[in-house]
Amino acid sequence: MIKKLIRSFGYAFKGLAYATKSQLNFRIHLFASVIAITLGFVLNISTTEWLWIALSIAIVLLTELTNTGIETLTDLVSPDYNEKAGYVKDICAGAVVVAACFALITGIIIFLPKIILVFHHAA
Repeated sequence: MIKKLIRSFGYAFKGLAYATKSQLNFRIHLFASVIAITLGFVLNISTTEWLWIALSIAIVLLTELTNTGIETLTDLVSPDYNEKAGYVKDICAGAVVVAACFALITGIIIFLPKIILVFHHAA
């Protein structure tokens, strides 16, 4: 039972490693996550704001991972050009864009007023 659980975590980390190595957009989202977390500490955001930032990061990374999985599966089952396979990939990419826009808007709502305040006090 424990061996099975440990093995399943190994597969999960293998998938994360694959996405990180092979997907530029996943690395970009990871970098943006690090920036958001750093800003959160620097600007001393509230617990509620941390929850929104954490949710935004999770949604973006989850959709990017799902997109990568579905694209990989689509390439496997449809190696030649197929219009419907292209739609599947485009729809999944669209989900990532929606998630990233949500995260961006959340970040603007949380961080922009604090950044403006910092510059206002510095002037």
